[in-house]
Amino acid sequence: MVIVNAIVCDANGERKADVRIENGIIIEIGSGLTCEEIIDADGAYFMPLLVDTNVRLQDGILNSKNIKAISQEALKGGIGHVVLNADSTPAIDNEVVLEFAQNGLHDLSGAKVDMMLNTLKEDASLSNIAILLKKGALVPYMSTIAKNNIAIKIAEYVQMYGVTLFCKAEDNSMIQSGVMLEGDVSSQLGLAGIPDLSEVLHVSRMIEIARHFKIKILFKAIASPRSIYLIDKAKKEGVDVRCEVSIHHLLHSDTACENFNTTAKLNPPLACTMDVLLLQEALKNHQIDMLTTLHQPSSPLHKEVAFYDAHYGCEALGDALPLYYTKLVKSSFISMSELIKLTVKNPASCINKRAGIIEVGQKVDALLFDPHATTTVQNSQSLYKNEELNGTVIMSFQGNKTTYFK
Repeated sequence: MVIVNAIVCDANGERKADVRIENGIIIEIGSGLTCEEIIDADGAYFMPLLVDTNVRLQDGILNSKNIKAISQEALKGGIGHVVLNADSTPAIDNEVVLEFAQNGLHDLSGAKVDMMLNTLKEDASLSNIAILLKKGALVPYMSTIAKNNIAIKIAEYVQMYGVTLFCKAEDNSMIQSGVMLEGDVSSQLGLAGIPDLSEVLHVSRMIEIARHFKIKILFKAIASPRSIYLIDKAKKEGVDVRCEVSIHHLLHSDTACENFNTTAKLNPPLACTMDVLLLQEALKNHQIDMLTTLHQPSSPLHKEVAFYDAHYGCEALGDALPLYYTKLVKSSFISMSELIKLTVKNPASCINKRAGIIEVGQKVDALLFDPHATTTVQNSQSLYKNEELNGTVIMSFQGNKTTYFK
């Protein structure tokens, strides 16, 4: 197979080229390549499949049906590798649940799916991290509701196994009653608010733990510009900490919650308008390491209710690449190669994988993306419902498997 007239784009940049693929391996990148099977890209991007390490299942329920649905939805949106959050029902905090979850990974027709482990049991005691890592859980996940002695034990395990700790910065005492950001909008709506200090306090605490134990920490779905400042400052001081932000927090403020719009009820909550502008500046200044769709689908039973009772989350997985491209690349926030760093190379490195570069000799894990096509978001649980997005995924290539979407 030869793909001709493509824009080959990866974390190092982009160039016009043809690509020859044989037996699932890229064996040649050049010009004027020929073959019996030719695919004319007609100016479409040939680029790596995306990686998203912050995805939840339907209603948070862990079963094979929901895993298969997520796998298919992800590939449709240009995502080739998904890491499921560990705080599912049941939570991935013991061997039985992990094995049950792994049984649902067989015969997936879409994106590759992996599991993170929950370092905390329901009673906030320590799970068996060593066994779960040996049994195939990819990375450990920790909420900062963990007490200091537990957090230190988790850090010691992370240091021992050389993995990245996925950390959700939150304070249990501050989030128990709140449902959105504490501020003017929450006051107008008469809803209990969550102060952004809830996140910032624990980012600061975990930075010091990372500094002391010399471990890697990825802060998940950061929403406060102050947190990003602290993480960036620590990086400059040699602490191995990284920052993930969702596409929604870059584009929407807490005003999206007006009229009690439950689709905008996210965890962490959407920031105020001024902070959204600061988050966008942080993206331009390369202070954000990776992006996520923060995909968290819920059934209407849990969304079409009063705002206070509604589940957190919205859906974006199936529109991921068109959404990133339209809102960030076409609007000139970042380049396409920078997008690949944020959505492929950097998230892959946090799970000890190498991705984001298109080169000869590697197993193909890529897609064709037509930036000139347009699609309209139909999903009622998307913050972008009825919006027209630029670009569509035409094909994906996963080794010997080719999937057509157009």
